[in-house]
Parts: sequence; C-alpha cells; structure tokens
Amino acid sequence: MGERDPRSVVVLAHPSPDLYGSDRMLVESVRALVPEWRVVVTIPADGPLSAALRDAGAEIVVLPVPVLRKAYMSPFGLVRLAFAATRALPAAWRLLRRHRAAALYVNTVTIPLWLVAARLARVPSLCHVHEAEDGVPGPVRAALSAPLRLARTVVVNSRASAAALGGAGRRSRVVYNGVDEPDAVTEPRAEPGPPVRIALVGRLSPRKGSDVAVRAAGVLRARGYDASLTLVGDVFPGYEWFEEELRTLASSPGNGGAEVVFAGFRPSVWESFAEADVAIVPSRVEPFGNVAVEAMLAGRPVVASATQGLVEIVSDGENGVLVAPEDPEALADGIARILDDWNGALAMAKRARADAARRFGKDRYHRELRDAIRGLADPAQAAPAPAPTRTQSP
Repeated sequence: MGERDPRSVVVLAHPSPDLYGSDRMLVESVRALVPEWRVVVTIPADGPLSAALRDAGAEIVVLPVPVLRKAYMSPFGLVRLAFAATRALPAAWRLLRRHRAAALYVNTVTIPLWLVAARLARVPSLCHVHEAEDGVPGPVRAALSAPLRLARTVVVNSRASAAALGGAGRRSRVVYNGVDEPDAVTEPRAEPGPPVRIALVGRLSPRKGSDVAVRAAGVLRARGYDASLTLVGDVFPGYEWFEEELRTLASSPGNGGAEVVFAGFRPSVWESFAEADVAIVPSRVEPFGNVAVEAMLAGRPVVASATQGLVEIVSDGENGVLVAPEDPEALADGIARILDDWNGALAMAKRARADAARRFGKDRYHRELRDAIRGLADPAQAAPAPAPTRTQSP
C-alpha cells in the first residue's frame, strides 16, 4: 500500500453527476484546491462528471443525499424531504469524521443537509451559491436561505445571486466563475451561412429559454433568414415532457419550417461553438452564465437575455447583444442585428474574447477560491475578503 497523503482533507459536496455549468465549475474548484489539500468529492451517483473530477485530482465518494427540487415545495414534499434527510444525515456525518475533514465546501444551496452534517461534525463549512431565484415568495426565499446560517462562509457567483438571497446575501463574497479557455479556437466563418448556424448550449429547460429559442428560429424563418438552430443538451430526469413539447413546437406548422436539431448532451462545449456562427443564451433565470463566457472565449458573437448574472457578463454592443427575456421576437431581433452587420459582429466577438479572458479567467478564480478555503481550514492564513467586483454596466 502507498503512503497516505499527509495533506489536510477538504470535502466537496455536489448534487449532480452531470457535466453542465455548475458541474464544470466544481471541476475548476477541485483544480484550485488540489495543490494545497487532499480533495474528496461526494456526488450522488457516477456520471459524466466522475471522470473529469478524477482527472482534476479528486477522490470520489458516491453518497446519495436529498436535493431540493420543486417537487419538494409542498407540505407533503417537505415531509418526504425531511424523511430522506434523516436517513442520509448519519452517512454524511460519518464521511466527514472518517476523512477528518479540515473544511467542507458545499457547491450549491440545494443540498443543505451537508451544512447540517458539518455543524454536527464540527467541521467549518463554505457554501458556494450558484442559484438566483427571483420572484419567489418571501417565506420560501427565507426557508431556502436559512441553512446558510450554518455556513461559516458564503460565496456567490454574481451580484444577482447575492441579491436573490436577501439578508443572507449581505454577508456573502462575490467570486465570479473562472472559465477555462479552449486549447484552440476555430475562427468564425467569413460569411454566416447559408444556413446561419445558431447554437444554444445547455439544459433543455424552461429556465434556459429553449422554447424561446425554437420560437425565435421560426420568427427568423418568417423574415426570410435561412437559419438552423442546434440545441445541445438534455433534460433533467422528470422533465421529459418539456423535450416532447419542444419537439412538437419545432415541427409545428406555426414555426414556419425552421430547422431545429436536437443534438443531445456533449461532454465538451467547444465542438458545438466551433460549428456555430452565433451563440444564444435566452435564459429566463441565469445566476451567472458560464455558457455566455465560453461562447465569448470560443470567438462567437453572443446574444443573451438581459437578466440576472448575464448583465454582469454581457455589455450590449460592446461584447455581445442583450435582448428582453421570454420574448422570441426580441431574440430574433438580436440575432438579426448580428447577421445584418457581420463584420461588426466579428469585431465585437474579438473584443469579447479578450474581455472574457481578462474578467473570468481560471487563474483569478483559483486564487480567490483558495483564499476562501484557507480561511476555513487555516484561519491564520486567511486573506481579507475582496470587495465586490465591479463590472461594466449593460
């Protein structure tokens, strides 16, 4: 047997085995921490995320715990949640004690059980909030943010996330996501089409505005644009109905025969952007928007909803185009604005690539996250919390 790694252990808890935005940020978090700590990641099942975590240097423990979903937001659902949490809590506590964790990093507010387990095991914890649930009733928001009181440190990925937490957000520190650049960039085509290739990368989800994108493709078709929309991603289990609705919408006569390709999940976003002329991010809810940054780094013009964290990334006319959310006509207008001035769009995309590398680089993210964990694992090494990052106004 080899010698045991003498470094202190940091346990990272995550609710998903998939490989989308917040999942990829977990991989970056692991890369940030492994130079100084032994990193153990707990996920509910094996999946596409597992290999990426191992490649980044993490050990993996599969431990299912209940995840806050809309299905639990009812009296009966809360009873089910409490029962599931009671069953899972001892195992979470034992994991922290077995590894003698110096700190616990919880990578979302949707698994509050881990914050309870850390308090019981006397392990200092950090919760990294990737959610920004605007428009929820005050009591529900209070209930969702209440477990954050158990965390010694709260990190948010945008000012929008901090604002959505209400009072709990006032003691948070903003650490913008750090996004890795592609190994190589495929330059955009000199002319966009025909057909114009539009890509939406992300979950098939009402939150991501997949339906808005499909309708906008129909609007563009009706206006005479030869455009093809590719949806890259799949649905959460239980949301298969939404994909069926999208397919029905895409094939309906009212959508004008617009071409919509359902590409399914792809482990890397770069291939999808390399094939695209224009990237769209028509989200209704988007606490940060990794995919917008990735599209910029891939050198593609971006059209995004003017909502939440996206307005902290995209500055209209400077590094992308912002449009009203939930509005297919507005999204089509934004895409047409790109296509009608393609040379200007290419120049904007070039500026956006440099801007994204400067503001959302992984080295800056690694440094700020390590500082936050040092404050838990070894308070004597803690760096002062940085002032909230200022960004350009949209």
